[in-house]
Amino acid sequence: MHLLLFTIIDNIRSIGWAGAFALLRDGIVLGALYSLVALGYTMVYGILQLLNFAHGDVFMVGAFMGIGVLTVVAGPFSSALPLVPLIIVLFAVSMLGSGVLGVVIERFAYRPLRNAPRIAPLISALGVVFILESSVQLLTNAGHFQYNEYPVFNRLFQPAVFNPWGQPINIADLLVVGTSIVLVLALMFLVNRTRLGKAMRATAFDREAASMMGVDTDRVIAATFFIGSALAGAAGVMYGLSLSDTWFLVGFLYGLKAFTAAVVGGIGSIQGAMLGGVLIGLVETFAGAYAGGNWKEIVVFGILILFLLFRPTGILGSHAIQKV
Repeated sequence: MHLLLFTIIDNIRSIGWAGAFALLRDGIVLGALYSLVALGYTMVYGILQLLNFAHGDVFMVGAFMGIGVLTVVAGPFSSALPLVPLIIVLFAVSMLGSGVLGVVIERFAYRPLRNAPRIAPLISALGVVFILESSVQLLTNAGHFQYNEYPVFNRLFQPAVFNPWGQPINIADLLVVGTSIVLVLALMFLVNRTRLGKAMRATAFDREAASMMGVDTDRVIAATFFIGSALAGAAGVMYGLSLSDTWFLVGFLYGLKAFTAAVVGGIGSIQGAMLGGVLIGLVETFAGAYAGGNWKEIVVFGILILFLLFRPTGILGSHAIQKV
């Protein structure tokens, strides 16, 4: 413990204020990714009271869909391609493909077990995790892939847009944070202002009552999986553009951390998922820099345990209404 304390103090001195700002930048970018993945957990849990542990691997598949598009469309001529249309295509393909994958998972892995004991869907989710990871492992030969291998994306990092305290903020950083904010605002509008959103809120409050009032709950649940998975697909593309290293196990750890973000923010709350994602991103980044890389997972999952023990509803969550 004393050694850890001395390490933290020494790192605080060596990193300085400029380094702390760089950590703040990296933590916000990482937190934006966690937020989008956490939204899938929180939406599904809000409606079905189900922890979709396969969601992290949907994020991983979304990142690989972007790699697939780059392989087919870009190839060796990517430096001559227009950047904005290419990024739009990446997002469109990854979000649509991930959304469809989420609907397929719901239809075949969860819907038949909707009235089964709680443990059955969890076991089914683990089965989906192994299927997705093993399939991608076989298709990619367990290789690592980088978006930045394609020269077109050099424009996302050079030159920097801002340089506060000598720390560059580039287009990739702004793209990740800005896109996350836009997608979260769009989701909040959909949930609060549209007919589908009203049906989603009714199904989350009381599925049986909503069904008796004419709401097609199966359609609503499928739409929820589609939207949550599409957001995970967008996060996969942004992960590839900003952090780059994509391989078949990337979804496991990111999924667990996004689940932690959902719990910390308040699972079932859209604003909570966003807040929890940013907090977990900042905690992981600062813990890794000041305490050492081996400590960041310990700190993050230690926070998860503390919240489950002392505040399971999270920061913005509320206690569920008991139906009688």
